[in-house]
Amino acid sequence: MIHWKRKKFRVLEKDQDPTDKIVDRILGELRKEDHPETEAMEEAKWQKRKRWKKTGIIAGSILAVSIGIYLLINLQTYTSVRTVDTYPVSGAASNEYKQFADGVLKYSRDGISYLDQKGSEVWNQPYQIQNPVVDVNETSGAVADKGGNAILVFNEEGLRGEIETDLPIERISVSEQGIVSVILIDESSSQILCYDAAGNILVEHKTSVNGTGYPMDAALSPDGEILQVLYLYTQDGTITSRVAYYNFGQEGESETDHQVTEQEYKDVVMADGFFMNQSVSAAVGDNMLTIFRGKSVPEEAVKVEIDKEIKSVFHSQKYIGMILKNEGKEGYELRLYNDRGQMAMSEDFSGDYSNVKICGSQVIMYDGKNCSIFTRGGIQKFEGEMNSNILEIFPVAGVNKYIVMNENGMEVVRLVK
Repeated sequence: MIHWKRKKFRVLEKDQDPTDKIVDRILGELRKEDHPETEAMEEAKWQKRKRWKKTGIIAGSILAVSIGIYLLINLQTYTSVRTVDTYPVSGAASNEYKQFADGVLKYSRDGISYLDQKGSEVWNQPYQIQNPVVDVNETSGAVADKGGNAILVFNEEGLRGEIETDLPIERISVSEQGIVSVILIDESSSQILCYDAAGNILVEHKTSVNGTGYPMDAALSPDGEILQVLYLYTQDGTITSRVAYYNFGQEGESETDHQVTEQEYKDVVMADGFFMNQSVSAAVGDNMLTIFRGKSVPEEAVKVEIDKEIKSVFHSQKYIGMILKNEGKEGYELRLYNDRGQMAMSEDFSGDYSNVKICGSQVIMYDGKNCSIFTRGGIQKFEGEMNSNILEIFPVAGVNKYIVMNENGMEVVRLVK
């Protein structure tokens, strides 16, 4: 018998032929030549991702710092001011001032002038008026002699026209177009007239206590086409207010005396009326706020009962503001409503301020040297004293900067801790 002896076999890898290595290298180079952009694109993508990551980190840091600065500036109460610039104004102590356009009006019995934000006189209009009262809006203004007969209409560029009335002037209201509504009253009669800037009578409406009622206030829409009048009269022994709207355009041509709307309110004294814009107006009584909507035929849209005594009323194009007297505790309430009648802000404060106004998103109150500023969000931005008695104040461009008119002229101040 033949026996086969088992043998162990081992497979040896043969060394790669040098020629094969050369071929592989050549093929690799050829592939690169067929797709030369692939490697470059990958490198570009990597660099782009790197840049975006770096940019994101920088942007995030800037945003965080910006938010921090914003909160630091806007969420604290400042108590003092630092004077940045001063601009002397001649006869400053004997004048009155009112913010207008980008500057301020200076007026007295002898004339009115418009100053820019450095106290320089843009124009000056002399006159002789015993008791000047001023009404302004975004683009136009008027100064009238209350109890007298003279009215001057102006804009940023100067005098537009003069008006002479037959009866003594009680109240005026000017539209953006320069149309002026006037309540004229003497011992026996009262009238409501509308004039253009040149003094031409556009509308003449006679009133009587026993008929229409006593005119408490009148306001014009921005285009001067709609007139709002608040009347007060007694009906069956009850005090009644009536809010009437007159349209002097096409909508009111077929109506008696052009009257398109009338709303009565018993046991209410409506004394303040105004337009917030072309389609929204309001009337404020001793215990009520009423908002009307409509460009041509305003209709009552919202009626809000006011549960406190109203000390003062003010407004802007966006908000209606009130200072209300607190009951059962000291101090007052600052309250804002939007043009839909919704309460937008309510904050208590102490101190008596005879002047209050809305400037953009800020409510500014002042009396003498004392001043208090609230933001629309309810933050008390400032509570303290200015350098001198405040005759007018309003914010200007820059962080916490304000123009203050006082007996020395114009000061630019910055709020500080």
